Amino acid sequence: MSVDSPAASRLRRLRWALTGLFTLTTTVCLVALAAVAAAIDARSRADALDGDLNRRATALARAVYYDQGVLHLGPLREDDLVQGPAAVAVVEWDAADHARQRFARRAALLPRLAGLSETGERARHDQETVVERGTASDGRTVRLAAAPVWDDDRIGAVVVAVGDPAAGRRDHDRLVRWLVLGGLGLVAAAAGAGHLLSGRSMRPALRALDQQEQFLSEAAHELRTPLATLRLVTEAGARSPGDSAKALGDATRLVDQMGRLVAGLLARARVQVGTQRVERTALRLDQVVEQVVDELPASGAEVTVRAEPTVVHGDPELLAQAVRNLIDNALRHGAAPGERARVDVVVAEGRVAVRDHGPGVAPSSRERVFGRRAAGPGGGTGIGLAIVRWVADLHSGTARISDAPGGGAVAELVIPRKSSGPPV
Repeated sequence: MSVDSPAASRLRRLRWALTGLFTLTTTVCLVALAAVAAAIDARSRADALDGDLNRRATALARAVYYDQGVLHLGPLREDDLVQGPAAVAVVEWDAADHARQRFARRAALLPRLAGLSETGERARHDQETVVERGTASDGRTVRLAAAPVWDDDRIGAVVVAVGDPAAGRRDHDRLVRWLVLGGLGLVAAAAGAGHLLSGRSMRPALRALDQQEQFLSEAAHELRTPLATLRLVTEAGARSPGDSAKALGDATRLVDQMGRLVAGLLARARVQVGTQRVERTALRLDQVVEQVVDELPASGAEVTVRAEPTVVHGDPELLAQAVRNLIDNALRHGAAPGERARVDVVVAEGRVAVRDHGPGVAPSSRERVFGRRAAGPGGGTGIGLAIVRWVADLHSGTARISDAPGGGAVAELVIPRKSSGPPV
């Protein structure tokens, strides 16, 4: 947007603040989600390892047996569970309750005998499989599951299965790294999306500011000349009491001109910001033109109208404003200095043509006179013709100006017989 004002700067700062807030909110949510996911993954891996060791130890404890006080370990050497990734040990207590290790597989992963017997004592005390943390002989932290082996009415031995959680931790760390990288990517995407969305949300406000600035600029520009002229007229009337009647008439005409100008500016501003809708109804364009001409103040100018019945679809107030601006423009430029202005108005087939008898318009200036900020020659209100172009665009019509045969210019407003202008 072209707006560069304190209000626009505040909106831009608000955009960055919204982007930061959106990014921060997304970051907090992603961090919380990643933390929960990491915790769930760590817990599930630990539970899976403990469950596997529990099942392995319990099954192997059922495979070995006592026969007349002698512990038989032969089934262990044939059991597939012993061939798995876990270390397996058997600890037996003699009649004097001294522990000794009877079987060991993958001894590097097994805790020392004191650690095995301590876990085994808890299994003997609870009379069921226990799972807990321990320390391997090489210092690694491991998980142990100890299942009791019964000798008649006493527990004479325990089978201990030992698992290394390092592999699960490596997979968990890999998952955390992916979560961090994915989270950073999502935060960057969220920042970009937040900046884009906040920009789109700010766009109507910036557009409204642009329209406001344009409205104020046009209003100040267009009211400056008639206000200055009004001051000159009133000062001249005050200095020459004999000319007070003429001065009063000129002042009234200028006030009417400014009133029509303000009405046109307000109508355009309200339609552009959406507080006023364009009401398109079937209407007689010739009657609209005749009503506008009848309401013209007496100024000594000669205005002739030749109208044919023509029906268009449009907003009566906006079309009347456009026709009034065309005629006002022709009256200001409708004659050479010192001569009475003459204006001819022709209405036919959705077309209003207003001809003046002034000096005409140079070809290079014909498009500019309908511009948004163009000022007419001699201090005229160029915004009046800009409003004509705007009304034509609203009704899917056209506005143009051209040379008239014999001198002068013809300004035309063409409205399609079945207008389907853009939605507003």
